Amino acid sequence: MTRFTFIRKVSMRAALLASAVAIGFGALPATAADEVTHDRLLNADKETGNWLHHHKNFSAHRFSGLKEINRDTVKNLKVAWTMHLGGVEGGGIWTHGGLEATPIVENGFMYVTDGWGSVYKIDAHGGRGALLWKMDPKTDHDWAGAVACCGVDNRGVALWGNLVVSHTLDGRLIAANKDNGQVAWQRQVADPDKGEVITGAPLIVKNMAITGVAGAEYGIRGWIAATDLSSQKEVWRTHTIPAKGEPGHETWKDDQNAAASGGGSTWVTGSYDPATDTIIWGVGNPGPDWDNQYRPGDNLYTDSSLALEADTGKIKWHYQHTPNDPFDYDSVAENVLVDVPGPNGMLKLALEADRNGFAYAIDRTTGKFVWGLPFVKKVTWTKGLDAESGKPVEYDPSKPVQRYNASVTPHRDNKVTDICPGNMGGKNWPPTAYNPDLKLWYIPVIESCNRITVEEATPDKLKPREFWTGGGPSQPVRITGSVTAIDVTTGKIAGKMETPFPNLGGMLATPDLVFSGQPSGEVMALDAKTLEKRWEFNTGGGVNAPPMTFSVDGKQYIAILVGMGGAWDKWFIDSTPELKKMQPGSMLYVFAL
Repeated sequence: MTRFTFIRKVSMRAALLASAVAIGFGALPATAADEVTHDRLLNADKETGNWLHHHKNFSAHRFSGLKEINRDTVKNLKVAWTMHLGGVEGGGIWTHGGLEATPIVENGFMYVTDGWGSVYKIDAHGGRGALLWKMDPKTDHDWAGAVACCGVDNRGVALWGNLVVSHTLDGRLIAANKDNGQVAWQRQVADPDKGEVITGAPLIVKNMAITGVAGAEYGIRGWIAATDLSSQKEVWRTHTIPAKGEPGHETWKDDQNAAASGGGSTWVTGSYDPATDTIIWGVGNPGPDWDNQYRPGDNLYTDSSLALEADTGKIKWHYQHTPNDPFDYDSVAENVLVDVPGPNGMLKLALEADRNGFAYAIDRTTGKFVWGLPFVKKVTWTKGLDAESGKPVEYDPSKPVQRYNASVTPHRDNKVTDICPGNMGGKNWPPTAYNPDLKLWYIPVIESCNRITVEEATPDKLKPREFWTGGGPSQPVRITGSVTAIDVTTGKIAGKMETPFPNLGGMLATPDLVFSGQPSGEVMALDAKTLEKRWEFNTGGGVNAPPMTFSVDGKQYIAILVGMGGAWDKWFIDSTPELKKMQPGSMLYVFAL
């Protein structure tokens, strides 16, 4: 067990010692029956009207069995109500915040966050939305925003007991009273002094809140941490970059201690397999991003899926997708846990749609590769995956620095090159969805290529709270998107619906529909089998968040946050020039028949 002490800078002291503020608007008291227990979280799918997990269930399916809104009725879907939220103000290097959260709904009450981590409790009864309280964590905008690599973002809350559990960009874990929004306690988990911030939603396992960290572009050493929600103390902290003497450290073959600033951030919420008591979590890129000659070796456990013992954080297995990554191809995406028939019995798989453009199925009991395939239209960085190992066919474990497809791999002797997919990846953080009835897995795709320019990294360039990337991207060509469906029984693409813009929000699956959004403002419903568009509504704002569904008073609703933020409109907007007209906003849309 590792303890963590955060030494605050004087410039941050007032902000981080201040109590978060809750403003109440007539909240109703909860009953003991409303307390969220481990048993309820294990059986979340049985509460069909609720959405209790960030990813709907521990397996990250983002599937709801509600079917009042279906392929026949969806044409009648209309706006039921809307609500303006806050958090649109900027800070640090960002002109404005964005909305990326998935609302949590329990018994007709919705809990949602804005980009700065303010939590809103909304009463959704009666076909309308009424704000009951808002908890403002008073995040230091300039201090945290200056080291938020990829936007002012917060992806949502979790529920435990009578608490609403959330993160802040400046690295805190906050537990607020579900009844009135008053902060019960808070603790510092990440350290923005050295470039660590938190953007992901917590994952609740047993009585622990599991936290991932962002900041690989600032030379951090990544980790996943567990906080006991009863004692409010850290239970374990597992670093994704092994220390000297730990397994995997030998994959950092340099003589300048590159592992100490090796990246490996964990900024997307993971999943949990209760049958084996295993947390499965994605790990991001190594640092510096593009100069892989600075950090020879495979650079474990970057670009990997990690399986951890829930009680101790001990690593049970890992699978690395892109060793010695020179492309910024995070493997930080959620792992979707599915069981499908195989030739020798049931296959227990962890599915991950990687930024490198390949979709992977890994045996989640052993960490062994099962199948992989490209889900984007164009891949140039490798000629394919080895059928046995799933590694890129060019991968040579005897070489400390990988070149893959050498003509397009950026390195010190090939400083300007174009790669496909681009460094935003074939899929970024927006979540996939899985229909367990159809055995179809839906991926929100970025169809992209871009140019990478390498700058040689040297130890003297590594400074706290400054970018540590070894180069950077530019966008010479237009970027589009798609929704790609994969049949997980065969590992083959079952369908692709192309979109004019990249999919930056994510997916929701219901029995016969798939919902998603576009950064140009459209929310759409597709036929789950054919991907034919069945319904569309233009919200007037950029969609940068995934849809979800719930029911209250016997009526089904679709909810989605609308407010473009994140990395796209700062780093990638030239590849989608029409999106320059999309204005910042902060709005919750709720639809019903």
